[in-house]
Amino acid sequence: MKTKYTYRQIWTIAYPILISLVMEQLIGMTDTAFLGRVGEIELGASAIAGVYYLAIFMMAFGFSIGAQILIARRNGEGNYKAIGPIFYQGVYFLLVVAAVLFTLSHLFSPHILKSIVASPHVCDAASKFIEWRVYGFFFSFIMVMFRAFFVGTTQTKTLTLNSVIMVLSNVVFNYILVFGKFGFPQLGIAGAAIGSSLAEMISVIFFIIYTWKRVDCKKYALNILPGFRSKILKRMLNVSVWTMIQNFVSLSTWFMFFLFVEHLGERSLAIANIIRNVSGIPFMITMAFAATCGSLISNLIGAGEKEYVLGTIRQHVRIAFLFVIPVLALFCLFPHLVMSIYTDMPDLKEASIPSLWVLCSAYLLLIPANVYFQAVSGTGNTRTALGLELSALVIYVVYCIYFILYLRVDIAFCWTTEIVYATFMLFFSYWYMKKGNWQKKVI
Repeated sequence: MKTKYTYRQIWTIAYPILISLVMEQLIGMTDTAFLGRVGEIELGASAIAGVYYLAIFMMAFGFSIGAQILIARRNGEGNYKAIGPIFYQGVYFLLVVAAVLFTLSHLFSPHILKSIVASPHVCDAASKFIEWRVYGFFFSFIMVMFRAFFVGTTQTKTLTLNSVIMVLSNVVFNYILVFGKFGFPQLGIAGAAIGSSLAEMISVIFFIIYTWKRVDCKKYALNILPGFRSKILKRMLNVSVWTMIQNFVSLSTWFMFFLFVEHLGERSLAIANIIRNVSGIPFMITMAFAATCGSLISNLIGAGEKEYVLGTIRQHVRIAFLFVIPVLALFCLFPHLVMSIYTDMPDLKEASIPSLWVLCSAYLLLIPANVYFQAVSGTGNTRTALGLELSALVIYVVYCIYFILYLRVDIAFCWTTEIVYATFMLFFSYWYMKKGNWQKKVI
């Protein structure tokens, strides 16, 4: 198959995305590492509350993916002046959404958690986390639009520095607030939530200053602050609404997985949270190449070079395997070392190892599944992408209900759900890219 980009060019675009995603994952990993030294209840509650927050956040992230597709298409066409209005309409829209979701979360989250979490101790701890974590909506929602701009225009190196600053800020804030250092009160799980929100605030401040000082704002019409333009927002929503729904539903089922596991006991939930964070590294590597693939495909289609699309997808699958397999091998060979990052409880570390091995095996399918799925989104057919994901998630949910809730299998077997999801997602996405009519899509 024809290819336009060399592996070096793909890596040049992908590695800043990779570093930024890994650094963003380190936010959750930092919280887990600190709370793993507080107690199992706090560790398990942060899993429930963290995924609960992510399920809401992923609506904004889904919108930004749609915006990124449009920005990449305009960038590929050379229509740079159209990028600024897309960026600003996205920021306006997401700030309103942040305010609405912040209010709804404060009003209803405690009641929702009480109705779905079995352990009252876990429920109380999760409520404390959510109470403070939702302040991050206002910062993280703006942050994803900056990410959409830099990825869509392939200026991804900026993401690296931003992510380093955000993670270092989170480590400092967690150390001070979780354990009560330098005269601050010991806030425990609430301190972790406050620290993460403050780190996201620092990230947005960095993006604003960097863009103002280092980006050619005139080229992209970022130097003009436009008023509200309903036509532009409507065009964005035509693409983004499907990715918003898709991301929310996807993370909601992930949240549901942790709720099911919580019914197996506090130990199982603590193990699930550790494995979730360990798997974050290979997942973010996979998503870096998948996101690069989606952006390059949108640029290729915008430039009228559709004949390179399928070859480009295969290139990204190969290079993703090249980077992920060594990480998985490290996890499987030195599991105790990996687990020591998240907890100092010997029995908890030992109990987590079988789950780690199962999840590592799932990545043999998760890698191509994610790359092909992001390729579908990159074509602009986000409605089709939603349909494909919903089909895979229905199967995933049925599998979870039967094996986790009904049969109450061991926590290690619970992670075979990822293998089931990846199998069907890969099949659906591969079939569409080979047989679908994505070549005719206009956005």
